[in-house]
Amino acid sequence: MAKTKGINTICTHSGEIKDTQFGGAVSPIFMASSYPYIDVDLKRYPRYYNTPNQEAIGNKIAALEHAEAGMPFASGMAAISTTLLAFLQKGDHIVLQNEIYGGAFNFVVEEFDKFGIEYTFSKGITVSDFACEIKENTKVVYIETPSNPLLSIIDIKAVANLAKKHNLLSIIDNTFASPANQTPLDFGIDVVLHSATKYLGGHSDICAGAVASTKENINTIFQKGKSLGGSLSDFMSYLLERSIKTLGIRVAKHNENALAIAQYLDSHKAVKKVYYPGLLSHPNHNIAKTQMKGFGGMLSFELNDGLDAIAFQKALKMIKPSLSLAGVESTILLPAVASHALMGAKERAAQGITDTLLRFSVGIEEVEDIIGDLELAFKKVSSK
Repeated sequence: MAKTKGINTICTHSGEIKDTQFGGAVSPIFMASSYPYIDVDLKRYPRYYNTPNQEAIGNKIAALEHAEAGMPFASGMAAISTTLLAFLQKGDHIVLQNEIYGGAFNFVVEEFDKFGIEYTFSKGITVSDFACEIKENTKVVYIETPSNPLLSIIDIKAVANLAKKHNLLSIIDNTFASPANQTPLDFGIDVVLHSATKYLGGHSDICAGAVASTKENINTIFQKGKSLGGSLSDFMSYLLERSIKTLGIRVAKHNENALAIAQYLDSHKAVKKVYYPGLLSHPNHNIAKTQMKGFGGMLSFELNDGLDAIAFQKALKMIKPSLSLAGVESTILLPAVASHALMGAKERAAQGITDTLLRFSVGIEEVEDIIGDLELAFKKVSSK
């Protein structure tokens, strides 16, 4: 068996398109939406996810996730919704982790009843919490680790083994970790999802999604995807391939900075609690160590009672209060009014998402500059 290439080699070279005309060092862009269909082995069409640039980025993502095949999508939600609808039909049941991205949660509770698909959210994050929800018509187990926004850690291998025991399909949202930190297929997971807008894109200028799995599973997803039409444009496919070239080195810096910021916040008198799997105090730190190469660039923290989370964000000078995450620049948001606003207050409270919980996407700036900006904001809101 051939040795797996290093992360930065895969990021740089896997899936690239050779420029046979001029010999350029990067993949050319093929912007055509119309291709030949007579006497050709492959009938290419943008909605079929098989134009040259779509194929290139799919192959790169597959290599990163140690998968047989990959598919790019126009957004993370396009990847999530298409994949779930590809494997679930009327009368089926899915068990989902209780802590998942707000958009995914909203899709399930708003749409599944219309399709006659049953669903149950786990009451916790241990494998037994998933096992007790499995029914005769269960077909899929869905997890997200680290979770958004509380950075909960699920035992990936245990969930994968549970799914195999009951002949279920296991699906994971690997967005927060990225394949630079975590490759779930190596632990037995069947399908890996990404909002490629985040770390795969990494520069806050791309909206995309991705799926990686076996060729058989990807074909099943493709059959649904060509009808739903969530394909990624060739230009965005090209930009995503370009961005992934630096994924390994970007994420290494995100990891380094986030750990330092988490330790700083954990000892700050204005902070009630910090959520980061790299901290020894994290309840599942040891599990994270077994399945992650690094702990990621995402963390969340709760301000002390009486401190205004909006005022805190407005007091920041360099760190941007902003939607989305995982760019090279540090950004912050209040999940209760942003990423998880589609969830009701009751559902947010059940997950532990308070009105003072801030989700922090730690960038690649000098850590001293990040801390300095945070410290000024803390002083401003604490003095009121």
